[in-house]
Amino acid sequence: MDNFEEHAKYMARCLELAQNGAGNVAPNPMVGALIVHNDKIIGEGYHAVYGEAHAEVNAINSVQDKSLLKESTLYVSLEPCSHFGKTAPCTDRIIEYEIPRIVIATSDPNPKVSGRGIEILRQKDHDVVVGVMEEEAKYLNRRFITYHTKKRPYVILKWAQTIDGFIDKNRPDNTPIEPIWITNELARSLVHRWRSEEQAVLIGTNTAEKDNPKLNVRSWSGKAPIRVLVDRKLRLPMNLNVFDGTQQTILFMGNNSSSIARKSEFSAIPNLEMVIIDFVKGVERQILKELYEREIQSVIIEGGAMLLNNFIQKGLWDEARVFVGNKFFGEGVKAPVFTGEPKFYEEVGDSKLFVYNNPESNT
Repeated sequence: MDNFEEHAKYMARCLELAQNGAGNVAPNPMVGALIVHNDKIIGEGYHAVYGEAHAEVNAINSVQDKSLLKESTLYVSLEPCSHFGKTAPCTDRIIEYEIPRIVIATSDPNPKVSGRGIEILRQKDHDVVVGVMEEEAKYLNRRFITYHTKKRPYVILKWAQTIDGFIDKNRPDNTPIEPIWITNELARSLVHRWRSEEQAVLIGTNTAEKDNPKLNVRSWSGKAPIRVLVDRKLRLPMNLNVFDGTQQTILFMGNNSSSIARKSEFSAIPNLEMVIIDFVKGVERQILKELYEREIQSVIIEGGAMLLNNFIQKGLWDEARVFVGNKFFGEGVKAPVFTGEPKFYEEVGDSKLFVYNNPESNT
């Protein structure tokens, strides 16, 4: 590739711009673009909100002297779209302004694009370079890529455990319904930021019943995720925070007599959708299939040990974020365990955060 270092310098800026769309563009990918004329950036843009203009269009619109576009290079972190969706194809705008050279980090896995944008531009005699900072671009859009290649959401596991490896204490029946905190306020704010960046958050029956979480982003600014609950027997009380009607909520229930008998009681709860699945066949793949069909590209699982272990054992996870708090329980509910070295580690107050990638997920 010609002048890779120069291309990489500008592409790094594209990836930086793309991250500004985190939490606001799904099910579209995060994309950044910039336009360079005579080694000077004359335009920048990124995809900011789903349904609105794409990065390439925003970059072109930011150029004051449009006549320079015929002598410029467009850098973009993902292949320009070539189909009509919420907006017109970006390839049409590039061709309209006769931008002679386009440098692309990676192709688009969406079957509606998947190389067509690159081919259309080349057929119109544009010089197209592909593969600059490709791995970095793929990692940035790992949710989008997983969704289109594996036909399921990108799965993030999250839990907090003590130094001696427990995620909860043993709780007698008379224990108050509230979280038993292992980490600090800083870590909890970070979790709220994570929720704002993902489309859904999933918990099981025990977590809902014992912790009564709200699963919102009250400690961070941003969009609250879709709440996803698993309650086979539909035994959860209706006064829990997850049934307050303030967020879109999906409840997976079983097709048993006790569940069916109570189903009508929940019908008045706003923003609640109830989905019947076959628990005998295992819930994990059924849940991911249902989320995929709703165009939910990512889910962060904050459930208890049983739910987390089930996803781990079936290999249905891509990333795990594990806090280790500065506490000892001595006994209680054991934290999930899996092999592998963390990809990332940092101090979060008096807690430690370890991030793992599933080596089998290829994302």
